Amino acid sequence: MPLVSARAAVEFIKEDSEERRIVIHISCSPQINLNKPRQQKIPNWTFDLKDHQELNVGIDGNINNCDEKAKHNSETQRDTSTVAERGGGQEKEMAPLAGSSIHRSSSRPQLDLSGAAIQGNFEERDPTILLPNQSDDISHLALDIGGSLIKLVYFSRCEDQPINDKRKKTITARLGISNGNRRSYPILGGRLHFVKFETIKIKECLDFIYSKQLHRGGMDSRRWQSKGPSTENTVIKATGGGAYKFADLFKERLGISIEKEDEMNCLVAGANFLLKAIRHEAFTHIEGQKMFVQIDQNDLFPYLLVNIGSGVSMIKVDGDGKFQRVSGTNVGGGTYWGLGKLLTKCKSFDELLELSQRGDNRTIDMLVGDIYGGMDYSKIGLSASTIASSFGKAISENKELDDYRPEDISLSLLRMISYNIGQISYLNALRFGLKRIFFGGFFIRGHAYTMDTISFAVHFWSKGEAQAMFLRHEGFLGALGAFMSYEKHGLDDLMVHQLVERFPMGAPYVGGNIHGPPLGDLNEKISWMEKFVQKGTEITAPVPMAPSGTTGLGGFEVPSSKGDTLRSDASELNVGVLYLVPSLEVFPLLADPKTYEPNTIDLSDRSELEYWYTVLSEHLSDLVDKAVASEGGTDDAKRRGDAFARAFSAHLARLMEEPAAYGKLGLANLLELREECLREFHFIDAYRSIKQRENEASLAVLPDLLKELDNMTEEARMLTLIEGVLAANIFDWGSRACVDLYHKGTIIEIYRMSRNKMQRPWRVDDFDIFKERMFGSGEMKPEPHKRALLFVDNSGADIVLGMLPLARELLRRGTEVVLVANSLPALNDVTAMEVPDIVAEAAKHCDILRGAAEAGGLLVDAMINIQDSSKESSSSVPLMVVENGCGSPCIDLRQVSSELAAAAKDADLVILEGMGRALHTNFNARFKCDALKLAMVKNQRLAEKLIKGNIYDCVCRFEPAS
Repeated sequence: MPLVSARAAVEFIKEDSEERRIVIHISCSPQINLNKPRQQKIPNWTFDLKDHQELNVGIDGNINNCDEKAKHNSETQRDTSTVAERGGGQEKEMAPLAGSSIHRSSSRPQLDLSGAAIQGNFEERDPTILLPNQSDDISHLALDIGGSLIKLVYFSRCEDQPINDKRKKTITARLGISNGNRRSYPILGGRLHFVKFETIKIKECLDFIYSKQLHRGGMDSRRWQSKGPSTENTVIKATGGGAYKFADLFKERLGISIEKEDEMNCLVAGANFLLKAIRHEAFTHIEGQKMFVQIDQNDLFPYLLVNIGSGVSMIKVDGDGKFQRVSGTNVGGGTYWGLGKLLTKCKSFDELLELSQRGDNRTIDMLVGDIYGGMDYSKIGLSASTIASSFGKAISENKELDDYRPEDISLSLLRMISYNIGQISYLNALRFGLKRIFFGGFFIRGHAYTMDTISFAVHFWSKGEAQAMFLRHEGFLGALGAFMSYEKHGLDDLMVHQLVERFPMGAPYVGGNIHGPPLGDLNEKISWMEKFVQKGTEITAPVPMAPSGTTGLGGFEVPSSKGDTLRSDASELNVGVLYLVPSLEVFPLLADPKTYEPNTIDLSDRSELEYWYTVLSEHLSDLVDKAVASEGGTDDAKRRGDAFARAFSAHLARLMEEPAAYGKLGLANLLELREECLREFHFIDAYRSIKQRENEASLAVLPDLLKELDNMTEEARMLTLIEGVLAANIFDWGSRACVDLYHKGTIIEIYRMSRNKMQRPWRVDDFDIFKERMFGSGEMKPEPHKRALLFVDNSGADIVLGMLPLARELLRRGTEVVLVANSLPALNDVTAMEVPDIVAEAAKHCDILRGAAEAGGLLVDAMINIQDSSKESSSSVPLMVVENGCGSPCIDLRQVSSELAAAAKDADLVILEGMGRALHTNFNARFKCDALKLAMVKNQRLAEKLIKGNIYDCVCRFEPAS
């Protein structure tokens, strides 16, 4: 049952405070005749006005039917309003509204309002509405049908079941978090998928659309067959010449109409969106080396967009909707493919590109050295290897076409066309004073030699002053722009931090072109997975055996020259699924979000990548064992575990082959990829039972630890607490060294051993600076911090014996404490859903924790009235829990949950604990407030590289507010 904002269902919701009623407005056109049964269009939605009825919102939040007929004045525009009296006592029982389905016209997704109910806090200004009868998938579809290729972009949404999370309700009320960040359109909160087909195989594209029912809103095939909507009036947005050429075919095969969108408008809209919304969309490619470029949104315009499709268009872009086609050439991708087909007999574009990888153009091209006896022409800056004349040697050699290798012909042809496109592009950039040139279009295909050749031409002719840049979604500009031409698609409102690219299974196998998810369900996915055999970095498999109705023919195209091998050019960049997450925000306490880089370890260093590849590979079997055990060790769990291992191994192999395949790669990205892969195969919490066991063992000894702490002086207690945090951080199932320790003693024995070895000075030791900030020196006593954010790490001793006692001490000093935990499980990291139960158990033995937990609404007994809990009736400062917005051992503070961002606004102390959050990421991060970073280093290589120390060395790094 998906949750959508009320504004996604209707135009707006507001509360009339005087009459205590909620009014839902649906704006209608002024000339609608309510007495005439027909489908009437309104600005955003279409609904059946045959029997106009009102929806009564009862005090329990249920939306019911009201029989009263609405009046209509045809001379003036009026609203049909849904009015619900709240308060006053009696409610009238109503029958459910029949035929209340409101669906968007033509290409709009369908929205079923029957049985709708207010969800969550009824006092919110913009409450969420639960639509119990809404289809799980709401889809948009747009195409760019070119002369050579069809590019398809589609949207899907599959919401999780809502969870009755009392913690979330409490924190929402206390921090004043509203639904203001929910946008008005159902496009948000879903996924964008990118697919391509050769135009000559358009029937495979149609089969793909049909198999996924994208033209019917993406509904499950078993449902639409019996009660799905008609496609008679469905309109799909498309651009490119094929939108005209194949319109009748789409009508005949799918029963849908094609609405043509201007090609240039679409190209520019797509490019602008990608460059503004995706952090590492653009990159340079020089001599085989990729370098991702961060584009400042405020400094994006003007630029030259060179779209290389069948032909080439060069567009000067001055802003959103402001552009001019300034030049172009008829020598483009179609020329390469056409001539290549004639000269080499290749049957596909990909096959022609593959040939070029094995070619030597010197056998056909006349070089400067051929003319000048192997010498450079240094006087005018030409090296001996510079091409003087493409195909020039064919003039003087007495050879026939069959005497030349197809590989050499393909490479010579590729160079000829790429050099000319690069040169013409630079000359146009020079003409308009543009220093930034972006190349897109499916001619490039992520092909290293193509990009190198274009980059060389731009660099050569500009004498290094201009730079050629490429786009990861290079071929999808037009399709994405067509997608954005849907009225109120919502993408314009997105910010870069609200987009997350993920790579579900399929990305390693199909040369960077994600097609899906291509299979109907997890079982089909695993069946397909089991057909694969990994050989080094090469993934081989037969063509999928599943029926076309579930896979979509063309979804896994096998290049004919490779037989059954599904492996692209190694340099090609993978295109993932783009998740739209409007609830993510930038952490407001970052000193400079523009220069913030979360990753401490850069995996563009080949030696680093090889090391972590080995670490993760060696840890894989143990992780699979834990994951399977967490699901009861069933045959199904074992099968899923094997599929996960194969998929993640393929991801690792792909990244070893091309480190930039998934974008800019840091260790945090690699660790998150592993967690996403686990979730993909429905392993939600692989360490569930281990976490529970360690929590119980730690809670059993917590009372004795608290008594020991209470017998100390304030300053001695603070040192002991920091020692305790560092000692307890040894419990990390992500560290091989720590896993080995678990076989040598119980959790408490290991904790005590770790505490006994805590001797200062630590490898990074700022404790004295931190102590002075907390207690001052001499007569000067500093004010306590107002609010502290404690980013917690592992379950068990780490949180129970480490961070919770530290939180207790801050509470004792009058500081509000917010425990920040993962939104989703990752290894043995504690989650925000688990922390309240841990706090509740700890509070049984501690008045300080009990009072703070009650004040923060963490204890069930304190949740009777949220409003009362936020009043200052309690003498205790609150202890609260928020989720961080991620499910990884690390954290990227450019993308955190809205509740963490809200909690941070009044915080003046940040404590980052653990290797993932304080070392792997954020070790070099700077904050607007005081920051304390605490971790035990549980990896020898990291210790040497980061702090020039050894395994089990400790970091206590304090940085005053920037």
